[in-house]
Amino acid sequence: MKEPSKGGGFWNNLRQGGMPSAIASMRGGESAQQTAQQMAFIRSLMREKRRPEVLHTPLSELETVIFDLETTGFSHQGGDEIMSIGAIRVVGEEIKAEECFYTLVNCGATIPDNITRLTGISADMTSSAPPLMDGLHNFMSFVGQRVLVAHGSAHDKAFLNAALWKTSKVQLTHRVLDTMMLARWLEPHRSNYTLDELLAIHEIPIEGRHHALEDAKMTAKLWVAYIRQILQKNQVDTLGDLYAYLSRT
Repeated sequence: MKEPSKGGGFWNNLRQGGMPSAIASMRGGESAQQTAQQMAFIRSLMREKRRPEVLHTPLSELETVIFDLETTGFSHQGGDEIMSIGAIRVVGEEIKAEECFYTLVNCGATIPDNITRLTGISADMTSSAPPLMDGLHNFMSFVGQRVLVAHGSAHDKAFLNAALWKTSKVQLTHRVLDTMMLARWLEPHRSNYTLDELLAIHEIPIEGRHHALEDAKMTAKLWVAYIRQILQKNQVDTLGDLYAYLSRT
């Protein structure tokens, strides 16, 4: 193929690493279109009303997604951001070991040394990770309309809500259950309800602590242990029954 004339500004611009404005605009348009589609999906998912019929779902059949976030700190209002998201699906008492989700997130925030030591996540790792919108879109696609479960869910829910608002101007509408609340109801005599403490009590091996996916997997085992206890209690068969009992604690 004949080489184009080297005198044209188009080819000189490419050789110097630049990009003509028309192409740049087109590429930017593709990116903007993808972002708009992701935002539309998230907004559509959040507009779905909490289906009242799900309250009648037997706990033995309830579809849940147990999830965990790793963050740069503990204050989303103070500028801390999500670094990674991990999740696993559970149906009733069955952990779907092959149905997992994990992503690092390009958080755009400074990661303190103590957080890197705790989680193993460094700035170099997140700098090449997907942006927050991509991470959220993929996570919510994985979740669908399933009930969410986390341990100490206030932290995770607050960060998730902040991220959803930042990217899509919506709030989380999914039902969120907390294994810590279940522990307080089922084991009220305990003075400590940390994940490490409860895992040890239930003889669940602690592996890969403070990795979002590994924490989600361990929390899933704890969730299943509590579901088995709950199903042995009289008059606690459905999600609605569970909410009724938790509201009394």
